[in-house]
Parts: sequence; structure tokens; C-alpha cells
Amino acid sequence: MRALLLLLVAGCGAQADDATSDWQWQLPARFPTPVVPADNPMSADKVELGRFLFHDTRLSANGTQACASCHVQESAFTDGRATPLGSTGQPGVHNAMSLTNVAYNSSSTWAHDVANLEDQALLPMFGAAPVEMGNAGRESELLARLTAEPVYGELFPRAFGDEPFTIANVTRAIASFERTIVSGNSRFDRFVAGDAAALAANEQRGLALFESDRLGCTHCHGGFNLASAYAFEGERRVQMFNTGLYDADGSGAYPAGDQGLVEVTGLARDMGRFRAPTLRNIAVTAPYFHDGSAATLDAVIDHYARGGVNSPLQSPFVTGFMLTDAERADLIAFLQALTDESLLTNPAYASPW
Repeated sequence: MRALLLLLVAGCGAQADDATSDWQWQLPARFPTPVVPADNPMSADKVELGRFLFHDTRLSANGTQACASCHVQESAFTDGRATPLGSTGQPGVHNAMSLTNVAYNSSSTWAHDVANLEDQALLPMFGAAPVEMGNAGRESELLARLTAEPVYGELFPRAFGDEPFTIANVTRAIASFERTIVSGNSRFDRFVAGDAAALAANEQRGLALFESDRLGCTHCHGGFNLASAYAFEGERRVQMFNTGLYDADGSGAYPAGDQGLVEVTGLARDMGRFRAPTLRNIAVTAPYFHDGSAATLDAVIDHYARGGVNSPLQSPFVTGFMLTDAERADLIAFLQALTDESLLTNPAYASPW
């Protein structure tokens, strides 16, 4: 417990004001201040505009899909599918990542090819392989749809003053809203804050297993966000791992078009390396892994217990371990205690339409 507590406390503060805006962060007591791009300072009006846009199906060319279609609040902003379906029915490549504490991510995709939320928002809107919202080559049509909606005639000037209604400002507003999706009120958080009764005995045993050298979970899911990539004031980390999901021919190769960091760097050693996402709210974000190939937490534990597929490029942290049935039950109980019910029901994140 001591090691994780130190990670949670280090460098953290409860609230901070953005000196360039009216925004005041309302953060859990042990959470650090998120990094915000200098050209997109937070403001309440921008966040509200972003909330409307995030839930607006006008963002898709055929009017059927919003950001919230693949990032559902009740599922910790995931969609319950192995990979999402685009507005035309085309399946995606990667599992829809949770937006839990996305403000702290130093990488906005599974393979670290996009660093900030403003740029990430462009991918579903304009990507063509696969098609998600289907706006490639239709930028003017997208802007026409949005500007024709009267509510934006009120919200946009409040957020951006006399600035033009542009795609760049659309993504700035969406990113600002997404940065407010903060989760730190699970029973685990209350336990770390000093409420010894917040976790039952079996959940505390599961926490001890999670932190143990035998399982090594915190190698990839450490820090206050239980993740491998984070950024906040004074700190930045990006770590990517090959967890041994595939090795079809003994070379360590992953499926074409889904090979992880190697597709960004071109370095053979980066084959199959992906970012380890946060484990916060993990009990409600099934299925798991970057391709959604594990349907349950039991299946995830099975994979790591057997040590992956023993690929030559596999992370040295994936070595396998033994668990009794009782220990497995304790570990799953702890993972379930990471659910923040207030995140799943907070009206500040819900659709305003």
C-alpha cells in the first residue's frame, strides 16, 4: 500500500486557477493540475460549448453519430464493443478508450501517434481508414450543419468571442469538455484518503496482490491514474508495452494494420507496443485490450497469469504468475472497487440536447 500511496500523493494539489481564464479546477484532493495547451485555455463557456458538441450527431456526415456514441458516460465513456462501429457501419481497429481522466494522458491514442486532445478529435471526424464520422473532404458541410443550429449562435461567441467558427475551435471546445471528465471518487480513492472502512477485507487483499512483486500490475498501471502514460505540471511519462497478445509465426508480429508503436516509429523493437490505459472504472469498460479481445476481467487475468504468448518482443513484466481461486476473487473485487459511481451519473457530463 505504501508504494502506491506515495505515487498518489507525489506532486498533487486539490485545485488550481488558470490565470488566463475564468476556469477553476475542481479536483480530487490528491490529483495534480492537468496540463492545458497555451493556445486553448480552459473556460466555463468553452466547456459548455464542448459538451453540446460532444453529444451532437451533427458531427457525423450522415447525422447518426456523436463523440458520445462511442464514449458512453454510463460505461465510463467507452462503448461496450470490441471495436466501435463508424457512422457508416465500418468497424474500427482499436477498442474505444475510456475518457476517464483523459486530461492527464500524455498520449491520446493506443499507439502514441497523437499527443493532445485537440488533434485527437480530428481523427474520428475526418479519418477515412476506417471511416468514423465520415467528414473527410466535407469540412465546409460540417461547419454549415453546425452553424445552422441556433444554439451554437449563442454558445460559440461566449466561448470564443469574435473568433471565426472553425474546425480548430470546434476541436478546442470538445477537448476542453473532455478535460473536465475527472474520476477520483471510487471506494479505492476514499481508502487511500484515510477511510479504512472504504475497502472490505477481500478488496484490501486484492490491493495487496495488485501491488505485489508477484503480479507486478503497477509496472504498467501505476501512479494516481493507474496508467502508463501521464502528463501534469512538472511531470510527463509515456510508456508502451508489448503484452504478448499475438505471435503468429514466432517473430513477435502483430496483425497487419494493428501493430502498435512500430507503425509510428518504424523500429522493429516497437512491434506490438501499446499504451496501458487507466484501470479506473475498469469493471464497467469491458471488453479489454487494445483490440477488445478479452471479454471479461477473468480473461485478462488468465492472459497475464499464463505469461502472454511468450513473444520475443514481449515486455519483461509479462512473466506469468500463479493465483489461487480465492486470490483471483480478491483481485477482481479490488478492481471492481475502482468504479467511481459519481462519474457514471454526473449531469455535468450528460447530453444537454
